[in-house]
Amino acid sequence: MAPPNNPVNSILNRLRSSSLDQCFDLCKGKFSVKGCPLLHDVPSNVSFRPFSLVCNETESDAPFPLVQRVKALSHKGGFLGFNTDEPSDSVLNSLGRFADRNFLSIFRFKTWWSTQWVGTSGSDLQMETQWVVLDVPEIKSYVIIIPIIEGGFRSALRPGNDGHVMIFAESGSSHVKSCCFSSIAYVHVSENPFNLMKEAFSAIRVHLNTFKLLEEKSLPSMVDKFGWCTWDAFYLTVEPAGVWQGVKEFADAGVSLRFVIIDDGWQSINNDGDDPNEDAKNLVLGGEQMTARLHRFEECDKFRKYKGGSFLGSNALSFNPQKPRMLITKAIEIEHAVKARDKALQSGATDVSEFETKTKKLKQELDDMFEGEGSGLPNGNCESFDCKGDDFGLKAFTRDLRTEFKGLDDIWVWHALCGAWGGVRPGATHLDCKVVPCNVSPGLEGTMPDLAVDKIVEGGIGLVHPSQADDFFDSMHSHLSESGVTGVKVDVIHTLEYVSEEYGGRVNLAKAYYNGLSSSLSKNFKGTGIISSMQQCNDFFFLGTKQISMGRVGDDFWFQDPNGDPNGVFWLQGVHMIHCAYNSLWMGQIIQPDWDMFQSDHVCAKYHAGSRAICGGPVYLSDSLGCHNFDLIKKLVYPDGTIPKCQRFALPTRDCLFVNPLIDNKSLLKLWNFNKYGGVIGAFNCQGAGWDGKVRRIIGYPQCYKPVTGSVHITDIEWDQCMEAAAMGEAEEYVVYLDQAESLLLLTPKSNPIQVTIQSSSFEIFSFVPVKNLGPIAKFAPIGVTDMFNSGGTIQELDYNETGAAAARLKIKGSGNFLAYSNVAPKTCYLNGTEVAPEWSADGKLKLDLPWTEEANGISDVVFVF
Repeated sequence: MAPPNNPVNSILNRLRSSSLDQCFDLCKGKFSVKGCPLLHDVPSNVSFRPFSLVCNETESDAPFPLVQRVKALSHKGGFLGFNTDEPSDSVLNSLGRFADRNFLSIFRFKTWWSTQWVGTSGSDLQMETQWVVLDVPEIKSYVIIIPIIEGGFRSALRPGNDGHVMIFAESGSSHVKSCCFSSIAYVHVSENPFNLMKEAFSAIRVHLNTFKLLEEKSLPSMVDKFGWCTWDAFYLTVEPAGVWQGVKEFADAGVSLRFVIIDDGWQSINNDGDDPNEDAKNLVLGGEQMTARLHRFEECDKFRKYKGGSFLGSNALSFNPQKPRMLITKAIEIEHAVKARDKALQSGATDVSEFETKTKKLKQELDDMFEGEGSGLPNGNCESFDCKGDDFGLKAFTRDLRTEFKGLDDIWVWHALCGAWGGVRPGATHLDCKVVPCNVSPGLEGTMPDLAVDKIVEGGIGLVHPSQADDFFDSMHSHLSESGVTGVKVDVIHTLEYVSEEYGGRVNLAKAYYNGLSSSLSKNFKGTGIISSMQQCNDFFFLGTKQISMGRVGDDFWFQDPNGDPNGVFWLQGVHMIHCAYNSLWMGQIIQPDWDMFQSDHVCAKYHAGSRAICGGPVYLSDSLGCHNFDLIKKLVYPDGTIPKCQRFALPTRDCLFVNPLIDNKSLLKLWNFNKYGGVIGAFNCQGAGWDGKVRRIIGYPQCYKPVTGSVHITDIEWDQCMEAAAMGEAEEYVVYLDQAESLLLLTPKSNPIQVTIQSSSFEIFSFVPVKNLGPIAKFAPIGVTDMFNSGGTIQELDYNETGAAAARLKIKGSGNFLAYSNVAPKTCYLNGTEVAPEWSADGKLKLDLPWTEEANGISDVVFVF
């Protein structure tokens, strides 16, 4: 047989594929796209096969239109493979080399989290690269290389010497070996980088048939609503009284929470040496729970002891809103004391009794605080009194929440994929479970040091046997569903890859767990009640998303640098936005991007709010009790708890794809999105921190934390990416509203770009609205309610009357200042059927004050007659 790089093989591939010319060619060690060399010195053991020779579309369960779309573009893609001499459970091979070519990539910087990276050579790649896009200006195109799943192996890219791109395939089990891979990576070419992503992941979906695209799935009901997550407010001290107080604070301020996520801290967990029937006591900070295991599927005693009606009526139990903060502060003191002792030991100290005494004293003070504050609920565990039945526990609590707070649609809770951080305690449930030691993949050696990984490796994972995955998830979720919980935030997802040795490897173990999770979601949470988190690796996206339709696209919101850099309170926020923006390029093909919570009283809260306003996903906070900026919140959220959401998820503009807006000293992060009747660009200054591969950490770059000047143009919006928006992209004239500057500009597609200087940790939102000619003179374009960051999202309906009396009819949601552009004053204006007098000025600003009418869901009918 001819070797893979033999030109005869290349010719045969072309003849057998289709009547369309194949875009890729591998011949004599050179991998080319449309005749342009892409990879050089490709080893002779590497092969390329066109999509049509590998994928049998008839075996896919993808919808027929999707299959037809993929088939029509099959000549634009294909698969790379390679052979080795000896079977192994982990194989490293070069795919060839490239240099002096711009690339954009996504790599895992922790087990759970991925982020953006750019460079010009294969040697510039980072470990655990999930995909790389190469700029090919010679043919005005872009090429993506995506390591995928084949058989029992998953793969990732990594850097090689002299510009080589290495592919690392691993099974996660010494019992699963191979030496032959025919489709371990997928390559695709397109003239449009956004089409490239859609086309490539569509092709992989049809090929693998193990996941579904976002377009195939329904979304959770919370996607266009406002909510609150308990994590940063309580950490592990979360309890019914605190949750109730938090929801009440929003309601008292006139902001309706539509969903609440009760984060980590509600479960029944303990450590291996504890009484198997009792919860771990007095846990506060994240990290303390990471070696603990689930000993009961029901809620912990804090929630089990809740008695229905405890916070209703005139005799409602009281709660000290300062309690969580006092407990957290004391726990941080203990953490610092322990670190000081460890530092002393590392420095050679032999007597650390002083540190031990201090730590013991602080721990006693913490225990006393727990006892002294109390929760207003019965003391003791639930074995000492009757707390069963519908009038106790989580079921009673969720019922009371909905009774008191009418707009609260969804109550979700947190859990780890394996149950708790340390899994399930063996012998504590009816399931077959054992503690499995953790083996961290060699591919993660280049990632960032992580307390969570250290703790999980220390304790191992109590893993329920994969054959019982269906029973496991249903046991957790059926109780939650019966208790009034409508969804789950599933976290710590990628621990599975640590414990796959005895279970057929990471691919087979993942399939079993994700199938069990999907079945339970369909049964208990309408198939959509989930946010996936700590999941940003290709295993999850290619194996776990048949049912899951929403997930996190960024690392956690860090209100300060956990490593002690005082400036981290600023620069970490820009890093978070970069994670979310660039991860949305690929994750958004499969799940609805979730940009995570933030705190409204944070020093950079406004900066975060600007990004959430146009991200296209849910908006939720993690405010501590009593720590809210309601003026800011009300620029994001309507009084009824809905949000003026963009039509799709935000993505970086084309000119941001091959730059590093964190540390290049010159680039803004620009995001584009659509509203129903216009486009939007958000420009953010994220400079000031970034990945340092030498120290394997995201660090501050203070020399970059300064104002940045950039430009914004109408063509930055990819109008053709949305069928409904395509016509707007062909307008002859636009009005542009700058949210922060509160200025209005009139532009055409031929106008020069708007020059803008953005301060550090600041932003500007540009709303682009096509101008409509009404009659022989009037020109009109609605901006929206400018009291909201995303003013264009407030326009619900827009209709123009071009026959007879020229008029613009609008339905607008929100109260406050409505702004439109009009080159002339309207003859008449009607607000909800009543004639009113709007304010018009010669600069074209047309203003009208709108009320919030509860009966109309805050929607005003407005008519301008010209």
